[in-house]
Amino acid sequence: MNVEILKLTIDIDAKLRPCHAEKIRGYLGNLFWGNPYAHNHLENGRFIYRYPCIQYKVLGNSCLLIGFNEGSKIIEKTFHDLKTINLDGTEEDILSKTLESYLSSFSITSDKNKYTYLTPWLALNEKNYQKYQRLGTVAKRKELLEKVLIGNILSMSKSLGYTVPAPIEVKILNLKEKQTSLKGIPMLGFLGAFSVNFEIPDYWGIGKSVSRGFGTVRRIKEVADNTRSEF
Repeated sequence: MNVEILKLTIDIDAKLRPCHAEKIRGYLGNLFWGNPYAHNHLENGRFIYRYPCIQYKVLGNSCLLIGFNEGSKIIEKTFHDLKTINLDGTEEDILSKTLESYLSSFSITSDKNKYTYLTPWLALNEKNYQKYQRLGTVAKRKELLEKVLIGNILSMSKSLGYTVPAPIEVKILNLKEKQTSLKGIPMLGFLGAFSVNFEIPDYWGIGKSVSRGFGTVRRIKEVADNTRSEF
């Protein structure tokens, strides 16, 4: 299936850190509270359990917003109307905004595509975190994470209404643990690369809290032959 995507890049007059993605999400979510897709909550406060159609990220020193389907309206309104962003209680001026529109494929393929994580992948919930810690070898941990990654892609597909017609095959090429935090709570994330017989749009997130910028992937043409798992 093809997905029409809007990518908005915002540069502001301030030094950004990855943790600012959550704050920018909160600021714009409140600004556009009338649209539940801006913050992924219903009017009664309940969470919308679906793959977020707008995702907030900080890459380098730029704020990146990815929107599709219902999220596109928020991206367009942000591009046209937003002049400042409240960051840590200070209104920061926007220096520039760039809006891109393009089609991207989200579907299974016959070939293996390689991706790298630009931001930590939050793969583990409380249950499989305990299981991960009990596994004694790199090979077993890698096998668990490959199963989690397949589950993440299947969950994305179900949310987007895409029926996966064949088994998803994943191979982790290299992976490194990365300590991070979510809402101030320490979390174990992962950085590295993987291959999969699936096309995933660049800058989409995989795993937990993708609306806050976690698990952002980008396709790569090749990975060095000497890649290996690292834990």
